[in-house]
Amino acid sequence: MAKRKTPGLNTQSTADIAFLLLCYFLMVSTMDQQSGLVRRLPPMPDKNQKTEDTKVNRRNIIIVKINSSDRLFAGDQLMDVSQLKDKIKEFMTNPNDDPNLPEKEVKSIEGFGDYPVTKGVISLQNDRGTSYKAYIAVQNELVRAINEIRDDFCRQHYGRVYNACSEDQQKIAREAIPQNISEAEPKDVAKK
Repeated sequence: MAKRKTPGLNTQSTADIAFLLLCYFLMVSTMDQQSGLVRRLPPMPDKNQKTEDTKVNRRNIIIVKINSSDRLFAGDQLMDVSQLKDKIKEFMTNPNDDPNLPEKEVKSIEGFGDYPVTKGVISLQNDRGTSYKAYIAVQNELVRAINEIRDDFCRQHYGRVYNACSEDQQKIAREAIPQNISEAEPKDVAKK
């Protein structure tokens, strides 16, 4: 008996099919995008701009420090992250016009009128040994405090929370309740 020759597979178009499948899956699948911290950086200064030294009154600054052991200090008080939001809200609103808390300046806000705006600045400082988890937890609490103050402002003046307000109302709330968070460059305390 003669040996039968087995027919081979036609593999000429296999590479084309694989390429088309790859293209299809790349087009229809979505990649998870991780979002970072929402911060608007100041614009680059003009090269011809003169620099001015701005003096900030000491009472208008609260220094929030995170050390290399992830211990949190707000002002000169050791505290837990869960206490930070209330401390910042009290600092930024200064409800009893405490002379140790930030002063307020009456500003004319377009579309709203005159409103006493805080001059408070939150200065965030951390060590190079600070864990990312602690840093993000503190950032979240600072932003949460500002958002709650804006919600209170919007409820009082517009009857709804900040996110439910129109774009113009949100702009007014941002001008009335500024998010002044200053971040210092991390320090390496361990080497000193």
